[in-house]
Amino acid sequence: MPRSRPELTITRASKKQASAVHALITANLEEGHLLPRSLQEITTHADRFTIAMRGRKLVGCAELAPLSRQVAEVRSLAVDAKERGNGVGTLLVDDLRQRAHNDGFDKLSALTHAPGYFSQMGFSIVPHIWVREKVFTDCVKCEHYRRCGQYAMVTPIDAPAAAARPLQFVHARA
Repeated sequence: MPRSRPELTITRASKKQASAVHALITANLEEGHLLPRSLQEITTHADRFTIAMRGRKLVGCAELAPLSRQVAEVRSLAVDAKERGNGVGTLLVDDLRQRAHNDGFDKLSALTHAPGYFSQMGFSIVPHIWVREKVFTDCVKCEHYRRCGQYAMVTPIDAPAAAARPLQFVHARA
């Protein structure tokens, strides 16, 4: 008889969960799409993280990092390999979008190696300088500066969340 899986819960992280968030981010570092984060940094900013829990297991996380009064960033988006393809990342980003809206931000940004993933959620590729708040606070200090290969992406906060947006099909004319 097949077992049912525990329900997925999206919630705000607490300092008690910082070590589990750190472990998930660290487990995803080998793929080369995330920058390392220290446990101390995650603990300090635990309340910025939205997490996905399947029962008692942390299966996803993402941080809403303010870059300025207008722009917030999706940072450290990580999903357990066994949960990928189930919409966990989209739910996390949708939650961050709602939090950014509630906090009065105008734009949500992301630096990513997977632009197709973020474009499905309403993000557009932009020149890095369009996210100067990120470039001048974090990028210039990074060892990969000017050679990281990441795409800068931005979406307006008032764009509909991916889960609420109906699929649209475009038919080419002959």
